[in-house]
Amino acid sequence: MKKAYILLPLFIFFISCSNYESPNKYVDVFIGTGGHGHTYPGATLPFGMIQPSPVNGTPGWDWVSGYHYSDSIITGFAQTHLSGTGIGDLNDILIMPTNRKVLLSDPAKYESKRSYASKFSHDLEKGSPGYYSVYLDDYEINAEMTATERVALYRFTFEYGDPQFLNLDLGYSLNWDSFTEGYFKVVGEGDQKKIVGYRRSSGWANDQHVYFAMEFSTDFLLADSADYKGFTSFGILEFENNRREVLAKIAISSQSVEGALANLETLEDWDFDETKLFAEMRWDEELSKIKVQGDEEKKKIFYTALYHSKLAPVLFSDVDQDQTKYTIYSLWDTFRAQHPLLTITNPDRVNDMIRTMLDFYEENGLLPVWELHGNETNTMTGYHAIPVIADAYAKGFRGYDAELAFEAMKTSAMQNKRGTDLYREYQYIPSELEVESVTKTLEYAFDDWAIAQMAFMLGKESDYEHFIVRSGFWQNVYDEQTKFMRGKTKEGNWVEPFDPKRSVHRVNTDYTEGNAWQHSWFVPHQIDKLIELMGGDDAFTQRLDSLFNQDSDITGDNTSPDISGLIGQYAHGNEPSHHIGYLYNYAGKPWKSQEIL
Repeated sequence: MKKAYILLPLFIFFISCSNYESPNKYVDVFIGTGGHGHTYPGATLPFGMIQPSPVNGTPGWDWVSGYHYSDSIITGFAQTHLSGTGIGDLNDILIMPTNRKVLLSDPAKYESKRSYASKFSHDLEKGSPGYYSVYLDDYEINAEMTATERVALYRFTFEYGDPQFLNLDLGYSLNWDSFTEGYFKVVGEGDQKKIVGYRRSSGWANDQHVYFAMEFSTDFLLADSADYKGFTSFGILEFENNRREVLAKIAISSQSVEGALANLETLEDWDFDETKLFAEMRWDEELSKIKVQGDEEKKKIFYTALYHSKLAPVLFSDVDQDQTKYTIYSLWDTFRAQHPLLTITNPDRVNDMIRTMLDFYEENGLLPVWELHGNETNTMTGYHAIPVIADAYAKGFRGYDAELAFEAMKTSAMQNKRGTDLYREYQYIPSELEVESVTKTLEYAFDDWAIAQMAFMLGKESDYEHFIVRSGFWQNVYDEQTKFMRGKTKEGNWVEPFDPKRSVHRVNTDYTEGNAWQHSWFVPHQIDKLIELMGGDDAFTQRLDSLFNQDSDITGDNTSPDISGLIGQYAHGNEPSHHIGYLYNYAGKPWKSQEIL
């Protein structure tokens, strides 16, 4: 925090200037916490390792981040969270302050919640970049949290004279996550007293380890503990009760308790307000990299979206490690726009992110598909680390081993998993042999084009020729009669019956989270060829018009809930549609892109 003493006067000077407008004021951290947004409202820094944020404790798909705006109960505050994902995990190292001793074995007051859960009201809940607070009705405690890159700082304000307790629940898990082992213990004495331990779990991340260290602004004793699955995973801390406020620092590590302790030491003091201000400064600096004009509502939408784009990947290495590493590579989502954005707004992080992916390749034999806390989840389609690396290399990023990167790309494309063997054998993926065959064929073709570009830049002519041919395999699933990308059998016949509006979610389908209307446009590397096959600029334009002017009915018995924000059959709420509005430009009709966008 020494940096804060240097930056604080400058920040105060800038905000005192009458013409300065902080973009933080336009960020609404609660946007995305309702509906199917799957975001969390808690405190963190850009790409920060730790994310102190509330957990409602309600199971269900809408609670994959741990929190949903429709809820009125808080079970506790966890230190790790996912933002915007379709599967839930993390919510590690749960804590909850109370003003009385509440045992884990006590009857639950609220259905499906822990015994120590509390009601809350949105009227007494606040959130902004780097800060969150909520009033816990059942215990009359105001809980506030802010963060540095690697440390969460809490401030709990109790009523005068109330007893002061804190529940630590390592065994708590939600949705896909399941606690497998862990422990905690008290170490040190006096002002050096701390709680250290670790939590191991299995879920979306098959084998996740989180080590932690925490310390408090006042002395405490361990008032109670309980075992779960044979491990001492629940404890109740009781504080001296000599002041209204109790502050808690928590740091985590994927490596060791020693790593967590090293991270904890990066926050030296107990000044909550200054730490909060420093977090605000960091976000102000981050969001100010892009300045936009428009009305208040448009700025709110833009800066909130920009804020969300900086919540992952997150730091995964400890402060005392030589290399900066990251985790949470949601590459099916992020190769399209977020990673290219980071080459512009965060060039200082790009090389480290690519080195992390290459380290993953050396450890696991393939580039990551959807990496989560060191685990490959194999979620979604494609091998989209490849275009991320190729894009960065084309833009001049050289802080990694390019030959190793190309080796990793080529190896990932030549594997025999996830339908790639079928893709090579048939030059498309047969519908009856692999689920989501059309989407995978289209995405593998694009990824192969990215490999070809990398080969060209490295002077690898034979590799370029090989992969540029493969990049055209998408044409084998294009039906000239219907002008849709369609499922094809191994005999080369189109799958019948065919309904371009039909969606089936993730099973017995040719499309990932979508239908033929939404997926037939994914040829970003060869748009001119797609226009030619559809009959030229005018025919292509009419086809695009039809997409946006169709009715919005999605047919099928198990339609994908990810198909949302429909304009005709265009689904603005999901990734496969996001590039489509720009395609009018390629047909010489830029005003139509401007109109729809």
